[in-house]
Amino acid sequence: RGELEGAQILIPEAVITELEAQANKGRDIGFSGLDELKKLNEMAKEGKITLEYTGEIPTLEQIRLASRGAIDAIIRTVAVQNKAIFITSDIVQSEVARAKGLEVTYLYPEKEVFGPLSIQKFFTDDTMFVLLKARVRPMAKRGTVGRMRLVKIRDQPCTEKELREISHEILERAKSDPDGFIEFEKRGVTIVQLGSMRIAIASPPFSDGMEITAVRPIAKVTLDEYRFCKELKARLVERQRGILVAGSPGTGKSTFAACVAEFLQKSGHVVKTMESPRDLQISDEITQYAPLENDMAATADILLLVRPDYTIYDELRKTSDFRVFADMRLAGVGMVGVVHSNRAIDAVQRLIGRVELGIIPQIVDTVVFIDMGEISKVYDLMFKVKVPNGMVEEDLARPIIDVVDFESGRTEYEIYSYGDQVVVMPVDTISKPAWSLAEKEIYKVISKYARGHVDVLMISDGKAIVYLDEQDIPRIIGKGGKNIDRIEGILGISIDVCERED
Repeated sequence: RGELEGAQILIPEAVITELEAQANKGRDIGFSGLDELKKLNEMAKEGKITLEYTGEIPTLEQIRLASRGAIDAIIRTVAVQNKAIFITSDIVQSEVARAKGLEVTYLYPEKEVFGPLSIQKFFTDDTMFVLLKARVRPMAKRGTVGRMRLVKIRDQPCTEKELREISHEILERAKSDPDGFIEFEKRGVTIVQLGSMRIAIASPPFSDGMEITAVRPIAKVTLDEYRFCKELKARLVERQRGILVAGSPGTGKSTFAACVAEFLQKSGHVVKTMESPRDLQISDEITQYAPLENDMAATADILLLVRPDYTIYDELRKTSDFRVFADMRLAGVGMVGVVHSNRAIDAVQRLIGRVELGIIPQIVDTVVFIDMGEISKVYDLMFKVKVPNGMVEEDLARPIIDVVDFESGRTEYEIYSYGDQVVVMPVDTISKPAWSLAEKEIYKVISKYARGHVDVLMISDGKAIVYLDEQDIPRIIGKGGKNIDRIEGILGISIDVCERED
């Protein structure tokens, strides 16, 4: 802005060393700093400023102690030796320099109305995903949720220089925009969140070339727009629940989870989120937490002190995530977890082996499967002790998790231990022609004893369930089970007697 025109600018060699080290680690912040130095050099060539590099180069020991302030001390020493004004945007550096008697100019983050980023020119209203890679034509995913198509944006490939400029712009915006932050940074990769846009910047050695991907939500909906919304709302407010929101990538899982969070918050519940990265589009009343010191278990410890009614966990990937989810659910916190899976039952299978089989229904009682932005399946998980479907002998009874279709009330899968293995067995509900004849014969015999309604259901070649009115059950069983034994002898089939439900 011309404020320092004609000034002599001193750049400590320690600054160059630090930026070089960051760039060598593949961190974009190092490249961003070097770009700023290039601009200063251009200004010096134009005669606007005088630029000088001075000070000692840090030793290996000082570099090793950089996190403890060794390099910062070298930088301040340059200002002392040259009786110069110390300019910094590091708040800690500025306070230490003032404490040592230096004249300090602290550069506050600029408050400005931000214009559109260069990467935003690749987006249209229906664009969810943009991929920019060096020497490759830019591409985008466009359409509606679940109906996306990959299209080429232009014929001209992206250049390394173009991507570096876009990357620099994104990082600078993340530092100054209140709605932006650097979520994650390691050698070769940086994850940035800018408003609703999640941006991943990858470079060698992590990737085979410079690449920038940007993702943003394209739909804003409420819970009322989904199937089973009334039933799900009633469940959520009735008591704390354990819910898995499952689906393939890009089908709208996080959008649904955000709708649940908003509904719970408006219903008077305290709602928090655990996210990595923090990209759920929710209101400011809901606090979004990241991994504390890269550990979600530490975040969970803090949340248990905060005592939320519900926590949205986006997303469950590793074994540690499932265990944290289970611990919080068993502690009494309502949990909604987002998980990738191709089928609704696969979401339950991802719990197997990570938590004890017997406590799965206590951790998760509902599975919501999202496909193409809509609820396509809802499962209830129920814990029972019974003989598995397809087995006959009563001594084979064991604890079983019934996976029940919410809409039909029919058990679709049974999960149980068989030897050393955990079995996820589809329940065969296909009626064989011979079963229909057997059901008619059983009905004919039972009707001779029963006065009320009789319903018969064959569940295997040698076993049936008979549903009777309550007053008919003693008459059918008989004293000491004599009647039912005689009926089983006549029919040659094992019969379970159950009370009818309207």
